[in-house]
Amino acid sequence: MKTLLSKFSLTILFCFFFFILHVPVIFGNSSVHEWKEKKSNNIISSNSMALYESLNLNSLGLSEQAYELAIKGFDNLKCDGKFSHQNIISIIDFTKPSADKRLFIIDVENSKLLFNTYVAHGQNSGTLYAEKFSNKPSSFQSSLGFYETTETYIGKHGYSLQLNGLEKGVNDKADSRAIVVHGAAYVSEGIIRAQGYLGRSWGCPAVPEKLSKPIIDKIKNGTCLFIYGNDKNYFNHSAILNS
Repeated sequence: MKTLLSKFSLTILFCFFFFILHVPVIFGNSSVHEWKEKKSNNIISSNSMALYESLNLNSLGLSEQAYELAIKGFDNLKCDGKFSHQNIISIIDFTKPSADKRLFIIDVENSKLLFNTYVAHGQNSGTLYAEKFSNKPSSFQSSLGFYETTETYIGKHGYSLQLNGLEKGVNDKADSRAIVVHGAAYVSEGIIRAQGYLGRSWGCPAVPEKLSKPIIDKIKNGTCLFIYGNDKNYFNHSAILNS
């Protein structure tokens, strides 16, 4: 009887150790698969990364993550038939201070960096850095995400470019908030020298006055604009980036 109990105990002990050793395999495969799938979904084409490197975008200050997410969303939107002009993407990297040139306008078809210059953020988004973002009217904050450029007009800021926010709850009130691309005197190196940061807008991505017309003329009528910033909630819930 003791022998049988001993053998039974050894069997139970062996099964227990076998189970422990294989728990990571039994319960881990699903997580590993999901991690690999998520990682693969974030990988953009080698051609796109070659463009990033050839244009020295990293040394110019455009973060690799901002670029990767911009291209991923751009490709997803193009597949959905967005943008009548699919060769140009504009990227604003709001993880950089306003004293840096954080607007990048890229001709992806001809592998050219068309503009790299200053751009303002909303006055209630922060001082040197844009840290708060909103889609609400009268918030005077910038909004993240993907936009489509539309028509030009002459307004209180002169020659300006309307934007269509493509992300519900993130930037889709851009039109009613009058969030547009326009030139502004407070976007200049003189202002940076005087106070250490650019002047701020009411939420518009304002650009230097001397460059506003050539920039607007280059990106108007159906190109992609992506505004990137430090906001995990946006990354987790953007339907465009997670499609």
